[in-house]
Amino acid sequence: MNKAAVAADHVASPLLSLHAVTKSFGGLTAVNGVSFTVEEGSVVGLIGPNGAGKTTVFNLITGNYQPNQGDIHFTGQRVNGLRTHRIIMLGIARTFQNIRLFQQLTLLENVLAGCHYRMRGGIFAGMLWLPAQRRVEQEAIERATRELAFVGLGQQTLAVAKNLSYGNQRRLEIARALATQPRLLILDEPAGGMNEQETEALIGLIEQIRARGITILLIEHDMRLVMRACEKLVVLEHGSKIAEDSPERVRCDPRVIEAYLGAEDEV
Repeated sequence: MNKAAVAADHVASPLLSLHAVTKSFGGLTAVNGVSFTVEEGSVVGLIGPNGAGKTTVFNLITGNYQPNQGDIHFTGQRVNGLRTHRIIMLGIARTFQNIRLFQQLTLLENVLAGCHYRMRGGIFAGMLWLPAQRRVEQEAIERATRELAFVGLGQQTLAVAKNLSYGNQRRLEIARALATQPRLLILDEPAGGMNEQETEALIGLIEQIRARGITILLIEHDMRLVMRACEKLVVLEHGSKIAEDSPERVRCDPRVIEAYLGAEDEV
């Protein structure tokens, strides 16, 4: 194969790929031979009825679980078997279905926790508070402040996380994930608990994140958000993939309609 062909293959390779991934818990198979790809720069939705295995897939990608079979590749590197912190360092960040914040800490302190994944500095530099360490800390504070402003929380950096509205807590969690400087951002039901106005603002935020060159993979039950934000949907039912296509085609797929018992607004 000539160099041009090799270069073309490299460009065409997906950012994330799952190949025949299976995960069982005792006698229950939560994910059954699932394969799909996420292209760089895209917004992909992972949808399906409750219990379909969506969050298990997320936990497999991020290293919280290890597959019994199959492989997961990110930027061409096999990531199953790696610890969660190594996967974050490679460029995958996530939020959670149930918000996980340091509720007693300020917004700035919460986002700094994400910045620390990228900080460089030895234990002695930290103990002695050397100039190099002070510069690293200042850079982290500046990044955290920028990410808070980006998600619309720039005027509340010193507020305590527990005092935020539910929608703003979701935004704070996204800011913390962005502070790790990801190439792939995984969002687990980001619109869960949001009202219509907050969901509309979230769609705009997803578009802004994508404009930064960050790829997004999300689980979401709000069909309005899915149809507007995603260019591809992967549909799971009982742990197996039943569809992978554009939102328009997936919405008309007989297998998807059957999986949702015809309840289109619950997709």
